[in-house]
Amino acid sequence: MASNSASTASVSEEELTLAVKWSGKEYTVRVCGDDTVGELKRRICELTNVLPNRQKLLYPKVGSKLTDDSLLLSQLPLKSSLKMTMIGTTEEDIIVDPVEAPEIVDDFELGQEEVVDIKDMEVNKQKLKRRVNQYKIELRNPCRKGKKLLVLDIDYTLFDHRSTAENPLELMRPYLHEFLTSVYSEYDIMIWSATSMKWINLKMGQLGVLDNPNYKITALLDHMAMITVQSSSRGVFDCKPLGLIWAHFPEFYNATNTIMFDDLRRNYVMNPQNGLVIRPFKKAHANRDSDRELVKLTQYLMAIAEFDDLSNLDHSSWEFFSEDSTKRRRHS
Repeated sequence: MASNSASTASVSEEELTLAVKWSGKEYTVRVCGDDTVGELKRRICELTNVLPNRQKLLYPKVGSKLTDDSLLLSQLPLKSSLKMTMIGTTEEDIIVDPVEAPEIVDDFELGQEEVVDIKDMEVNKQKLKRRVNQYKIELRNPCRKGKKLLVLDIDYTLFDHRSTAENPLELMRPYLHEFLTSVYSEYDIMIWSATSMKWINLKMGQLGVLDNPNYKITALLDHMAMITVQSSSRGVFDCKPLGLIWAHFPEFYNATNTIMFDDLRRNYVMNPQNGLVIRPFKKAHANRDSDRELVKLTQYLMAIAEFDDLSNLDHSSWEFFSEDSTKRRRHS
């Protein structure tokens, strides 16, 4: 029994070197057996700039299996001697707004035990380790000693990416600049979106976030920084491991001084103690005048900035904390 599990582990961890042909060129892609087809597409994207959702992979005797992004590569008969062909177009050649991508409507709940299992699984730790080695975080502005770190999602967090408008500013979440200006005094700010870096730069540039004189964005992270994890109840999905940032900047950031805002709790499943679910900002034209989420979250972030360890707080109860803090200030 032990030899079987050891054999399975060696197959999963074994590095595969694949030759991928695209647009008349041949690329060498290195992956592991415990990586998914989705991760393979990410690696190909790094080399070709063809986004994963625009790739069609062809390989002898595999058929349609390469269309299943959740399938582990160890389950496919891949050989270094055979070449894979990729068909796809780069963003430079076809400008398509991510609004065309299918919307994720099921932000599933994972049980506490399952969340712990995902976080502590050795295979996921190894995936994070590989991502740390593969992904380079480029700083737009220096990290500041003594500041905490705020990591923000974009879609439905800062911006309603589904609605349409002549001016993108009409789809910006209310009080965005006031929020970023206020929290910048205590937090470095990074933006991490499950989209392409081109989309992030475009949208954040249109909203005036990247060159605002009142605050600075420390870094931008895209979908290439995410890893794929597996849940026994929900299958395979992508997430944003904060350990990637902590590994790159250990002298500045760690689990005690980092908080992430995302409208999908699955995105911080590797660091559940550091995540806060923000209410999604949708139907901007109808909700623009009533949405005050960022005003309330400003109060919360400023109130907890004095704490030495943010991971000890229950961020799911942030609204009650803010109310109690406001009452205390009134009576002091």
